[in-house]
Amino acid sequence: MTKLDAALRIRAIGVALVVAVLAVVARPATAQEAPDALVKRLSTEALATIKSDPQIQAGDATHIRELIETKLAPHFDMMRMTALAMGKNWRTATPEQQKRLADEFRALLVRTYSTALTKYRDETIEFKPFRMNPGDTEVIVRTQVVKQGGGQPVPIDYSMEKTPDGWKAYDVVIGGISLVTNYRDEFNQQVQSGGIDGLIKTLSERNKGGVAK
Repeated sequence: MTKLDAALRIRAIGVALVVAVLAVVARPATAQEAPDALVKRLSTEALATIKSDPQIQAGDATHIRELIETKLAPHFDMMRMTALAMGKNWRTATPEQQKRLADEFRALLVRTYSTALTKYRDETIEFKPFRMNPGDTEVIVRTQVVKQGGGQPVPIDYSMEKTPDGWKAYDVVIGGISLVTNYRDEFNQQVQSGGIDGLIKTLSERNKGGVAK
């Protein structure tokens, strides 16, 4: 083998290593988890934690909020959810106000979910057939909660959007009622009476009150 052949071989190996490293680094960005698989995994993991964690079973609100913050909240598009809840008033808010609104609305939803989880017993989640066309950037993942001992199942549908960080939920429709638009009338009244800053103050005060009732 000549020096030239050896140099070319070393260069080829180096290029191959760079390509391999780039493939490993790029994989998380390109191989996104499918929206239905994401909802199923998160639901399954969250319910398993709820069933096995004695603090959660005892109704420890702080521990429940930690579960929601770490497991569920990162997979929601809070800016879009807040914009939907605000309706036309969203456009009148400054970027700083929009961020504060999103932070307070996130805290409110976490408290709401915390309250719901303190009442969880042995319900199970069923996942309905999912259909998605190639190139879709928005889908709905349909599920239903089945109560122990019978009773009418409660449908829960997740409106999902594809983002650079993976699929995220921007609304949850429970029993036909949109989680985010359900707040729209209340938020609109607050804005009419006290402006955007008044709504932010109201949400902040409510969030300091502990677990939502």
